Amino acid sequence: MTVNDAALTRTAAQAWLAEDPDPDTRAELQKLLDAGAEADAELADRFAGTLEFGTAGLRGAVGAGPNRMNRVVVIRAAAGLCAYLKANGLTDGPVLIGYDARHKSDIFAQDTAAVVRGAGLDAVLLDRPTPTPVVAFGIRHLKAVAGVVVTASHNPPQDNGYKVYLGDGSQIVPPADVEIAAAIEAVGPLASVPRGEDWHTTGDDLLDAYLDRIATLVPADAPRSLNVAYTPLHGVGRALVEQAVQRAGFALPAVVASQADPDPDFPTVSFPNPEEPGAIDAALDLARAEGADLAVANDPDADRCAVAVPDPAAEGGWRMLRGDELGSLLGEFLLSSGAQGVAACSIVSSSLLGKIAAAYGVRYVETLTGFKWIGRVPELVFGYEEALGYCVDPAAVKDKDGVSTLVRVLQLGAQAKAEGRTLLDLLDDLAKKYGLHATDQLSVRVDDLSLIAAAMDRLRATPPTELGGHLVERIDDLSHGTETLPPTEGLRYTLSDGARVVVRPSGTEPKLKCYLEVVIPVQADDVPAARTQAALELAAIKQSLSTAAGI
Repeated sequence: MTVNDAALTRTAAQAWLAEDPDPDTRAELQKLLDAGAEADAELADRFAGTLEFGTAGLRGAVGAGPNRMNRVVVIRAAAGLCAYLKANGLTDGPVLIGYDARHKSDIFAQDTAAVVRGAGLDAVLLDRPTPTPVVAFGIRHLKAVAGVVVTASHNPPQDNGYKVYLGDGSQIVPPADVEIAAAIEAVGPLASVPRGEDWHTTGDDLLDAYLDRIATLVPADAPRSLNVAYTPLHGVGRALVEQAVQRAGFALPAVVASQADPDPDFPTVSFPNPEEPGAIDAALDLARAEGADLAVANDPDADRCAVAVPDPAAEGGWRMLRGDELGSLLGEFLLSSGAQGVAACSIVSSSLLGKIAAAYGVRYVETLTGFKWIGRVPELVFGYEEALGYCVDPAAVKDKDGVSTLVRVLQLGAQAKAEGRTLLDLLDDLAKKYGLHATDQLSVRVDDLSLIAAAMDRLRATPPTELGGHLVERIDDLSHGTETLPPTEGLRYTLSDGARVVVRPSGTEPKLKCYLEVVIPVQADDVPAARTQAALELAAIKQSLSTAAGI
C-alpha cells in the first residue's frame, strides 16, 4: 500500500467514524486509526470495497467499515430495499423482519424496522430470535410485500448476514438483486435516511400458525413411536422444534445439553455447520447413550436438517446421512404417498430424484444451486439440495425448512420402525429399485479467492478427457447458461456409465466445491458390493479431478 493509498483509506475511515451510530464499531475503528501504520492493511481490507449485495443478500464478518457487517451497512441496505419496493409499487403490505441469535442480530433487525417505518412502509418485527423458515412462512401468511432475516446461517461465529425475500415468500433472484444493490448504492449520507419507531411486533400468533401448519403434515393414524436425540447447535431451533414435535404427536427428543441454548460464540463446535466433521459428535454421543433410533440436528438458523442413523459398519456405530440420501428418501416417501406437482433439486444434487419422480409420473425440474431457485419452481411439491436443505411443504414455506423437515423425518423413521425396518433398509430399497446413486464432494477452502479463479481457468484451458477411468462425454460451461438454466459460474461434466461431476465456487463461503456422482447397478440384490464399487470409483474421480484442477 502506498502512502497516498493509506492516507485515502484513513480519510474514508474518519468519515465512516463520524456517521457510525454503533459505539462498539466506532471504538473498534478508532483503535485501528490510533494504531498507525501497523493497522494499514486491516483498514485497507475494511475500506477497499463493500460487501456485495447479491442473491444471498449480504454476509460477512461483523465489524466497522463497508466491507463488514455493521449498523451502517444494514441501515443502507434497508433503505435501498425500501426504495426498491416503493419504485416497484410493492407497498400494499408490511415488511416482515426476523433474526437469529448471532452477535448484533437483534440490533440489525431493529434498525431495519426503523428504516422501513421511516420510508413510510409498515414493519412487523418478530419479538424473539426465530428460525429463518418462520419468516418465509410468515410473508405469505401476513401478506407481506417482503421479508428480511438477519442471519449468517451456519457461517463462523464472527459473521452475520442479511437475507431478503419478496412477497411470494421466496428468496430474491436476478434482476431484483441487481436492482436492490443499485438502490443501496444510491442511498445518501446516513443522516439522510429517515427512521421511525412505531413498528409492530409479532410472536406467538405467527409461531402458532406456523406450528399448526406443521402439525397437519402427519396423519392421525401414522406411527409415532421413535426415540430421538437432537441438537440445535447453539442456534435458535430448539424451542420451535420441541413444540412442532409435540404438536405432531411425537415424544420430545433428548437434547444435547451443552448445545441446547442459543450462543453466538458456538463454544462447543469449531464450525456450526452440521455438514462439517465433528459438528454433530455430541448428538451422536447422546444418541448412543439414549439408545436412540435417530439423531437429528439443525444448523443455527434451523433452515437445514441433518440426520444420523445407527450403522454397525460405521466408526462408532453411527453415521450421518448425506444430503442426497435423505433427499432421495424424502422424495420417495412423499411421491409414493400420492403427492402431485413438480419435484425439483439443484444441479449439484443427485440425479436419483429425477428417476423417482419419473417412477410416480411426477414432473421433475433441475435448477441452479440454492433455494432461491428451487423455492420458486411452479407447482413444487418437494425440493431439496444436497447441502441438507429440504422443502417438504412448499404450499406453506417456499424455502428450505429444517423444522418441518425434522417432523417429516420423524414420520418416516417411525413408519419404518413400525415395519421393523430402518432408514438404511429404505436406502437399500432405493438402490435395488433405481441403481445405487452414490455421491461425494471435493471441497477446498481458500484464503486467497484468486486460487478458485485459477482452478476454474485451468479446467477451461485444459479440459479433462477422462476422470477416474470414466470418459468425459460432455462438458457444459454453465457460465454460458443452458437451454433450461440461466448463466452461473461452474462446469458440469457428463461422464460414462451415468457418472457426473459439477465444479463451482461456493456462493456463501471461500470454497471451491466439486460434486461427484456415480451410478452402480445392483446385481443379485448385493447392495454392499455396489457400495464398495461406488467408493472406489468416487475416490478415483476425486483424485483425477484434483489433479486436473490443480487443487
